Amino acid sequence: TFSFLLVFVVLILFHPALSIYFNILSSTETLTISGNRTLVSPGDVFELGFFKTTLSSRWYLGMWYKKVYFKTYVWVANRDSPLSNAIGTLKISGSNLVLLDHSNKSVWSTNLTRGNERSPVVAELLANGNFVIRYFSNNGASGFLWQSFDYPTDTLLPEMKLGYDHKTGLNRLLTSWRSSDDPSRGEFSYQLDTQRGMPEFFIMKEGSQGQRSGPWNGVQFSGIPEDRKLSYMVYNFTENNEEVAYTFRVTNNSFYSRLKISPEGVLERLTRTPTTVAWNVFWSVPVDTRCDVYMACGPYAYCDMNTSPLCNCIQGFKRFNEQEWEMRDGSSGCIRGTRLSCSGDGFTRMKKMKLPDTMMAIVDRSIGMKECEKRCLSDCNCTAFANADVRNGGTGCVIWTGQLDDMRNYFAADLGQDLYVRLAAADLVKERNANGKIIT
Repeated sequence: TFSFLLVFVVLILFHPALSIYFNILSSTETLTISGNRTLVSPGDVFELGFFKTTLSSRWYLGMWYKKVYFKTYVWVANRDSPLSNAIGTLKISGSNLVLLDHSNKSVWSTNLTRGNERSPVVAELLANGNFVIRYFSNNGASGFLWQSFDYPTDTLLPEMKLGYDHKTGLNRLLTSWRSSDDPSRGEFSYQLDTQRGMPEFFIMKEGSQGQRSGPWNGVQFSGIPEDRKLSYMVYNFTENNEEVAYTFRVTNNSFYSRLKISPEGVLERLTRTPTTVAWNVFWSVPVDTRCDVYMACGPYAYCDMNTSPLCNCIQGFKRFNEQEWEMRDGSSGCIRGTRLSCSGDGFTRMKKMKLPDTMMAIVDRSIGMKECEKRCLSDCNCTAFANADVRNGGTGCVIWTGQLDDMRNYFAADLGQDLYVRLAAADLVKERNANGKIIT
């Protein structure tokens, strides 16, 4: 019997497939820096414990990929309240998780004010990397009292939501590290702005808009065309009475993918396959500091990477300040060549476009393009229209009723979408068809 137990223990310790990992912290247990114990998710993907960065003596409670050689941190609890030395304890107190320093003072807590104190709780690291507090007797989502997915740092993991929860008032956003070696809150964030006709994400620098995602068009954000569908990725954007949120999931467990906002303000889609050591940057924005910058070109102008200057006026418009444009500064934008008359107007079709800022847009998902065009023509304030959803030939209607801002075009056939800009009849391009008939 003794020999059998000895062999069993050896197999567990030295055979990874048989190793036992702990992913639950009970109300009677603690995690300490000196104890060197961690929680490991089912599937052996994520690990939670204490760490310190390369050049710092400060300690943090965080989470990283367990199997990735170069330690990749995806969540930090006490990013703005580090432990000053190698003494720290994570424990459950009542219905809360509490992180204590060397003087037994709380430096971070889940700060819950509700919960049944008589019902025991546990902390659990789930397979998807969500660290939760739940009732001991209920391991379903309905039993969650708190979850780390509601409080991301600089990284969006699969199944984590980014956006606004109407029920709780939470706005889940990404905030960069201050530097590659300092996880405290940095200058940049990636967050949803719901005060628009169509909610859009922005890279923000201390309150200033840096890059706009463009609206969700049913497949992707029109301003991030590189995030095209991969065979092992599923993207989703939800907009209803309960939430406005973006999420994604990976259908092949062998592949890793995450979104990250860097200390330099770059949003990156990072992927990793089983055969690679380093992370691959699948795409990043801004790609350049010209066309991807918010309002790089002024009203009624669009950015084109293949022209000089980069900014161009929409057909039927002319430069507002010719002297500035000659200095390669198109920030003043363009003005109409001919004022709209509200009767006899038409549209110019702009292909493969990042749609304009939707601050002054109206959305109706119940009508198609023909009705959308009629509705735009019947509204003297309408300046442009487009499909709300590009799938299945295009559905829904977006109407702009103010100036058109922050536009650019793309070159690949499957990038961007059609935008129809309203012009006076005098500014419409006239062509002859095969039968010699003039068409506009």
